[in-house]
Amino acid sequence: MSESVPVHCPACRREHLYAAPSYPCACGAPVAPPLDPRGAPTAVAHRVWEEQWVTVRCASCGRRGQWPTPELGCPCGTVLRVPVAKRPTPPVERPAFHSVTIRTAVDAVTAAALYLHRLGHRDIRRADQRPPSGIGLAARGILAQVDPTVRPASVRDVECLWLTAMTDSSTCVYFSLAGYTEDARTRADTLGVPLFVLDRTGIPRPVNSPADQLDESGAG
Repeated sequence: MSESVPVHCPACRREHLYAAPSYPCACGAPVAPPLDPRGAPTAVAHRVWEEQWVTVRCASCGRRGQWPTPELGCPCGTVLRVPVAKRPTPPVERPAFHSVTIRTAVDAVTAAALYLHRLGHRDIRRADQRPPSGIGLAARGILAQVDPTVRPASVRDVECLWLTAMTDSSTCVYFSLAGYTEDARTRADTLGVPLFVLDRTGIPRPVNSPADQLDESGAG
């Protein structure tokens, strides 16, 4: 069970004691978003889909998942969004990454698979569901899309990957040879989707904060 924190309603000044509900991870362990006792709650004026989810890491298996954003209904009628604490993730020591030179689409997929293996995923396979573009890879708790085309990945590409991963209760990651449109990068930041660019040497380069975090922490 998560720790209770005091929550002050900005509308009526009432004070509540709130504990975030826990949900079962795919490994079976209960997971609850860590609350920020020093953060100020915000009133929910209107709902935006991506703001209703928060990325939380399971302490038992290290899997990252999307969980409902903590909210509290005050008797005055105000719905309060409770702030979530940002906990630093300690770096994980991993062996050196042995890349492959990318000449073909198969090389791009191989490079992405090698990188996922280095992060700690051992059961990498072709994804059951084929993505709208590129090639899908899957492992326990993660779904990856590899785009070997010369077209930068679009907002739709990122959103489709995220929605598919949500359906499978998995986290996701995108690998692209040609990079991403500016809108796609902005959307990925909002949804917490790690974006990597594969250079011709086969080394995935993180291009947003979620990718930096994944590169540092691995699969747990």
